[in-house]
Amino acid sequence: MKAVVMAGGEGTRLRPMTSSMPKPLLPVANRPIMEHVLRLLKRHGLNETVVTVQFLASLVKNYFGDGEELGMELTYANEEKPLGTAGSVKNAEEALKDDAFLVISGDALTDFDLTDLINFHKENGALVTVCLTRVPNPLEFGITIVDEEGKVERFLEKPTWGQVFSDTVNTGIYVMEPEVFDYVDPDVPVDWSGDVFPQLMKEGKPVYGYVAEGYWEDVGTHESYVKAQADVLERKVDVDIDGFEISPGVWVAEGAEVHPDAVLRGPLYIGDYAKVEAGAEIREHSIVGSNVVVKSGAFLHKAVVADNVYVGPHSNLRGCVVGKNTDIMRAARIEDGAVIGDECLVGEESIIQGNVRVYPFKTIEAGAFVNTSVIWESRGQAHLFGARGVSGILNVEITPELAVRLAGAYATTLKKGSTVTTARDHSRGARALKRAVISALQASAIDVRDLENVPLPVARQQTARGSAGGIMIRTTLGVPDSVDIMFFDGQGADLSQGSQRKLDRVFARQEYRRAFPGEIGDLHFPSSVYDSYTGSLLRNVDITGIVDSGLKVVVDASNGSAGLVLPSLLGKLGVDSLTINPGLDEARPTETADMRRSGLVRLGEIVASSRAAFGVRFDPVGERLSLVDEKGRIIEDDRALLVMLDLIAAERRSGRVALPVTTTRIAEQVAAYHGTQVEWTTTSPDDLTRVGGEEGAIFGGDGKGGFIVPEFSSVYDGTAAFVRLIGLVARTQLTLSQIDARIPRAHVLKRDLATPWAVKGLVMRRVVEAAGDRSVDTTDGVRVVETDGRWVMVLPDPAEAVTHLWAEGPDDASAQALLDEWSAVVDSAGR
Repeated sequence: MKAVVMAGGEGTRLRPMTSSMPKPLLPVANRPIMEHVLRLLKRHGLNETVVTVQFLASLVKNYFGDGEELGMELTYANEEKPLGTAGSVKNAEEALKDDAFLVISGDALTDFDLTDLINFHKENGALVTVCLTRVPNPLEFGITIVDEEGKVERFLEKPTWGQVFSDTVNTGIYVMEPEVFDYVDPDVPVDWSGDVFPQLMKEGKPVYGYVAEGYWEDVGTHESYVKAQADVLERKVDVDIDGFEISPGVWVAEGAEVHPDAVLRGPLYIGDYAKVEAGAEIREHSIVGSNVVVKSGAFLHKAVVADNVYVGPHSNLRGCVVGKNTDIMRAARIEDGAVIGDECLVGEESIIQGNVRVYPFKTIEAGAFVNTSVIWESRGQAHLFGARGVSGILNVEITPELAVRLAGAYATTLKKGSTVTTARDHSRGARALKRAVISALQASAIDVRDLENVPLPVARQQTARGSAGGIMIRTTLGVPDSVDIMFFDGQGADLSQGSQRKLDRVFARQEYRRAFPGEIGDLHFPSSVYDSYTGSLLRNVDITGIVDSGLKVVVDASNGSAGLVLPSLLGKLGVDSLTINPGLDEARPTETADMRRSGLVRLGEIVASSRAAFGVRFDPVGERLSLVDEKGRIIEDDRALLVMLDLIAAERRSGRVALPVTTTRIAEQVAAYHGTQVEWTTTSPDDLTRVGGEEGAIFGGDGKGGFIVPEFSSVYDGTAAFVRLIGLVARTQLTLSQIDARIPRAHVLKRDLATPWAVKGLVMRRVVEAAGDRSVDTTDGVRVVETDGRWVMVLPDPAEAVTHLWAEGPDDASAQALLDEWSAVVDSAGR
């Protein structure tokens, strides 16, 4: 006997899950519903099956093919238009006309004994046998009454409660003889229970009803879909679960990686090659699909998560459904009954209320509070660029496909035949993405100079030597699983806001330029890059007095690319140096705050024991610098900025210093004491580097280890700052602790407050209103200056749902009180 699986329905009640996927392919316990149906058919010997398809038919065909993987023979009958339950089977008449056949829905989960159903049909000589089951709520189904012999007496489709006369409903599973096709007109919509069966009964044909025992769930609503998942986990339905039961009710598929410190409370299912980190908690009735990543601190309860989903740290998913290829970012919350479609992005700290529907390909911005369904609008951020270029989690937000599109958009903003310099850090992810970038650039008629793995300042300097621009790919500082794609202009600086917007527009319109075959760009690998860099550095930065000073320094390359330039540089400086951690470590392309701190502590121990003049520690890409004095004490980054400022200003006695407005005002005192002037900039790095590169600039810094040495470059350069510092210390004959001691202590405190995007403008208006008659500086954000000189600054983050606050006072208590006062203003506006 053959079977017919009806797989043509649109499943409109299940949208948005069925917006881009046919209902039979919806996964239940990480297998499509229809696969469970086919396995049931095979179990009962029904290996030859015709599948009727209509909505997104190609997806069903591509997934199941000819059935060989299931050990079955599948053929397909395609409907050009919806033909109803009977019309779709009539469409497959040619394959079914020789013998009785079984009809079953491809989107209902069941474990009925089909063999017993078929035997019942044959024993009664039925033309049609309708498989029935008893349900507590029959409103959504067709009610059926049978007599004592099993003959059907009456049908009623989807009754009201006033019409309910039975709890026995039609399951849509039938056994039929081919003569039934005589009652179905071809190429017109016809239904079995509404059109064919009443006609058969009117003519007295043998239509029987078989009341089946076992499990049956018509997966037609979101509630029934989630219930079906729970029933499989509770083993209420006899279906195969693909995995190993590692503890009672906890199923883990092949290749899944579950950390021993993850909390698992079954019944639950974790799909193949999923990764669950330490500190994550997955509770009962949760389904985690294939290749899903569940980060530390995430909480899942009764959540159904499809394949290739990223569940960010400290996110909270309860009773929801998440479609495939969706990214749930840090601390996002999705409430009971919510459904997220395929390929969505749910931003950090956003909240999606219960029963909200988010349709496929939508972006929920960070910090958003969503209480209505997102169907047409996108609710995405307007810009690609953040504080570090285009940043995101590797292979989640930043994929090779995105890298290709970004590079293509960047190339389109340049003239054909232009040259772009590319570079990367020493991570594997950056290496892979850079190859994608190079291919896209060449395909857009751009010549490429590839520096491979170099420090970030070297990449900037080489870009400025004849290239139209540059691209550097590096691991995000302090975030090992994220990357930054940084775009440079022809001077090696970050793209201006205007250039960023231009690239944004090209990327959004996807209007990429493609080269003709004869225009494909060339690829070059320049030589002597480090010699060029160090030679230029030593020619432009004052190194007089170093050789005669007898200074000894300890240099920590932190296993990063800064170590690549140090050997030739230190030899030419003529300084007695001890280099530690010089080798590249692919497994550690960046460092967390704790790793950096422990590295500085170790550096301090070595400096003190070796009686060195000071120690420096580079970040992994050689952009930033941290200091340790001769006693081995760590000079915090904000103090290091003042130390460098004091040394440079004392030597130059004139000129301008570029500093962000968040810097302590003690910097003004230091600069003024030595006859120099501070020019305040926004917190944007490109603004700081712009001012640092202007005529008359002698120094710039951001208080986070980034230093600008204008005589050499207008961008942050840890190596240039190191060379400048050696020369200054050699000539002043002062120790870093002596310089630090003569600078007054600063009392600047910082606080971050979560602020939904929708109220950021309101927050800033309230801050200005609350300032009243006090002095207000709007260089960046709003800085309110009290009459006694204390100040507070309020700045909305451009990329996250956060507002930053800084406050400075004569002591910590005063700064804390000011911070508390203005935090209350921000909080009240954000409620």
